Amino acid sequence: MLKGANKNIRQLSKEELEQYFEEIGEKKFRAKQVYEWLWAKQAQRFEDMTNLSKELRTRLAEHFTLPALTADLTQHSADGTVKSRFRTVDGHLVEGVLIPTDDRKTACVSSQIGCSLSCKFCATGYMDRKRNLEFDEIYDEVVLINQQSEKVYGKKLTNIVFMGMGEPLLNYKNVLKAIEMISSPEGLGMSPRRITVSTAGVAKMIRQLGDDKVRFKLALSLHAANDAKRHEIMPINDSNDIKSLIEALNYFYQQTGNEITFEYILFKDFNDSLKDAEELVKIYRQVPADLINIIEYNPIDLAAFEKPEEDKVMQFMQYLEKHRVNVRLRRSRGKDIDAACGQLANKESH
Repeated sequence: MLKGANKNIRQLSKEELEQYFEEIGEKKFRAKQVYEWLWAKQAQRFEDMTNLSKELRTRLAEHFTLPALTADLTQHSADGTVKSRFRTVDGHLVEGVLIPTDDRKTACVSSQIGCSLSCKFCATGYMDRKRNLEFDEIYDEVVLINQQSEKVYGKKLTNIVFMGMGEPLLNYKNVLKAIEMISSPEGLGMSPRRITVSTAGVAKMIRQLGDDKVRFKLALSLHAANDAKRHEIMPINDSNDIKSLIEALNYFYQQTGNEITFEYILFKDFNDSLKDAEELVKIYRQVPADLINIIEYNPIDLAAFEKPEEDKVMQFMQYLEKHRVNVRLRRSRGKDIDAACGQLANKESH
C-alpha cells in the first residue's frame, strides 16, 4: 500500500504505520516506536530514531519524507518577546511569537502562509495567501517555540493562541488536527483549555466547531460594533455580518460550553467613541462571552490608522466597566521587532 510512496511520514496514522511495518515484514511494535519519535520526542530526522536499526532507519528515509519546520531568524524584543521566522521545506516563511509574562508563556502561532482576508489594519492582510500550513507544520511551530521558552525562560509553554498569520477557520482540518496532536498524551499533552483559536469571523465554521464539540477556547476579532464600520475594515463582514456571528457564537456555546472572548482593537476617531462602546456592550449582552480584550493598535506602514490618546482609551474602558462588562486592556508586546498584534509580515529586522 504505502511502499515507495515517498510520503510525509507524519501524515500517517499509527494504524497506517502498523500496516506499513507488517508489509515490510517488521514487528508491529515498530509503529509505536516511530510514532513516539515523530510526536512525543519530536525527532526531525530518521537518523535520530536511535532505538531502530540503522538498516530500518535507512529504509524509512528511502520510503518517506520527514519535512520539519526550521527556525530561520529569531529576534528578541526589549520586553522579552521573542519572534521567530520559520522556513518550510518548500521555502515559504511564516512567523510565530513567544509572549512571556510572569505566570504565562504563550505561543502565538500561524495557520496559513499569508492570509486571504485582507483586513485593512493588519500587515499579514496585505500579503497574498500562498498556502495553508499542514497540521505537522503547525505542530512544529509549537515545538520550536516551546524549545525557545525552555531555553530563554527555563519554562515550558503554558498557553497557545492561534493569532498569528492567516485565518485558522479557513484551514479548518489542519488546525483541528494540529490541536488534536498538541493536546494528545502521545503528542505534547497540553490541555485544550489552554488553547485559543482566534477568528475574523467565519460563521459557518464557528458552527462547525460546535458540531465537532471542540474543547478549546474561541476568540472573535470584532474590531467594530456595527456592520457599516466592520465592513469598512474587514471585508469578511460582507458574507459574515455581526448578526450571523452572534448566532454562530451562541450555537458554539450551546454545543461546547467553551469560553468565548471578543477582541477589539481601538482605532483613533474610528471606533473609539462612547457610542461605539455602547454598541459593543449591546453585542456583549447577546453572547455568553467571558471577556472583551481591548487591544492597543500597532501602526503598520501600509495603513493610515492611528492609536487613540490614552485618556480616550481609559474613557472607553471605564464605560464598559460601568456597564458590567468583563474587560481587559491588552498592551502591545514586541512592537520594536514587529511582533505585536497585526504586525506579522515576514519583514527583515530593521
